[in-house]
Amino acid sequence: MKHSVKPLAEDTRVFNVDSKIEVKDVRFQNRYSFMVAGNLYLPENFDENKKYAAIVISGPFGAVKEQASGLYAQTLAERGFVTLAFDQSTTGESSGDIRNVASPDIFVEDFSAAVDFLGTQKYVDREKIGAIGICGLGSHVLTAASIDVRIKAVATSVMYDMAESMWSGLNNSKTEEERDREKKYLADIRWEDVDNNTHVGGFHELPFDENGRPVRANKLFPDELPAGADPVTTEFFNYYVKRAYHPRAINSAAIWDATSPWGYYNFPLQQRIEKITAPKLIVTGANAHSRYMAEDAYKRLSDPKELVLVPNATHTDLYDQMDKIPFDKFESFFKENLD
Repeated sequence: MKHSVKPLAEDTRVFNVDSKIEVKDVRFQNRYSFMVAGNLYLPENFDENKKYAAIVISGPFGAVKEQASGLYAQTLAERGFVTLAFDQSTTGESSGDIRNVASPDIFVEDFSAAVDFLGTQKYVDREKIGAIGICGLGSHVLTAASIDVRIKAVATSVMYDMAESMWSGLNNSKTEEERDREKKYLADIRWEDVDNNTHVGGFHELPFDENGRPVRANKLFPDELPAGADPVTTEFFNYYVKRAYHPRAINSAAIWDATSPWGYYNFPLQQRIEKITAPKLIVTGANAHSRYMAEDAYKRLSDPKELVLVPNATHTDLYDQMDKIPFDKFESFFKENLD
């Protein structure tokens, strides 16, 4: 596979950086010829002549490797793993002539391509590679692990089923009438793109105004939170726009390509997660609005599996709140199952 490993030239991570953990800037090609951008984290006292267990990490949906996935990668590197945080294709620093297009197939493939990359590094034991998906990439990593048996242990953090959320709405709130209007909206967007040679931005989870019309926008979040914003919007705004802003993150400074729901409508995620044979760890916040998605996935999974509900934790608490993310559990899970 085509890939490169270089020193990290520009450090734009938005969390507290551990100077003892060496980080490399990497690029690797996936099955569709996208060049996926990643940050490779090496444990303290790294010895290239040793064989290490390794973990690939991505998410949240619309985030970049300099945000939550990088924090997870750094923390698990501190605990002895080689880790790789990466941007999904078309997002962040990964390639794609058309930007910020979400695809269930391509984003799942990116996890397997990350396994490909790690498996070509002489200091990684190919039989000891695990994976973590955060938020919306949790549904993608479970989908990947249902087919890619090279993933020997798989974990999710505040797992969010992007396909189900787009189709049914949060808490199954979308009506059939709204879904029909959304399909008409997506068709109109495609004609608009074709006629004007554009790629219109839009919401991946489509809201409707008081008259039932689809809402259009060119940024996911405004610069300032509107008065009376709901708790979930407030929570995401406080993470992406305030404490973890990154200019390359879709959720911080941009919006998805408006046709992104198209693929998720046609090809839903998690269709065969009952078939995952690797050990599974499902972590979510007891107060997370997405908790029901993680619990629904957990019920479908076969043993061995474990569900961890973090007390008093919301969804975005498990992005970056070090006193709430159960890194001890992630460490013990991967050490036990990648031994």
